[in-house]
Amino acid sequence: MILIKYVLGLGLAALTLFSCSNEKSLQRYLVDRQDDDSFLKIDIAASLLQTDNNNLSQEEKDILETVKKINVVAYPIKGENAADYEVKRQELKDIIDQEQYKMLMKYGSNKQGATLKYLGEEDAIDEIIVFASDDEKGFALFRLLGEKMEPAKMMKLMTAIEKGDLDVSKLESIGNIFQDKQSPLELNLEI
Repeated sequence: MILIKYVLGLGLAALTLFSCSNEKSLQRYLVDRQDDDSFLKIDIAASLLQTDNNNLSQEEKDILETVKKINVVAYPIKGENAADYEVKRQELKDIIDQEQYKMLMKYGSNKQGATLKYLGEEDAIDEIIVFASDDEKGFALFRLLGEKMEPAKMMKLMTAIEKGDLDVSKLESIGNIFQDKQSPLELNLEI
């Protein structure tokens, strides 16, 4: 009887060890950066984008309602933190390179580029992640949390943003984090 308890105890302990994942989550990464002053952090409830200033059709308003929250974390390169840039960028890249994040699009070069990934099903996305980096300016991660977001419909919303139908003035400060005296980050990312 003691042997059975011992074997059962070891089995449960082994199962616990093997079921625990050492993979870091994007949520944990964002939470861990809340007190780090080298990062800029912004959390925006999607309801802030739903204003009377928007010229959206009813369909576009319905699409916008599938977005619940936007998280932004950015690491602008400044003289004193330039040495840490690659370590910080690689840490975040390792997280979003995990198998659970599915690729939608990637573009750019070795020194500058952007990656668009998602969590969920192709026709019902729960999370969209845009990771942009520039070896001279820094990196930024945009995370859109939602419920059953559809890529084709999200593209319609992006078109509305480009046309100026959606008031995104609350997000302008995000683009300014990479500006220096000469030029802004030029990744042509549309939020």
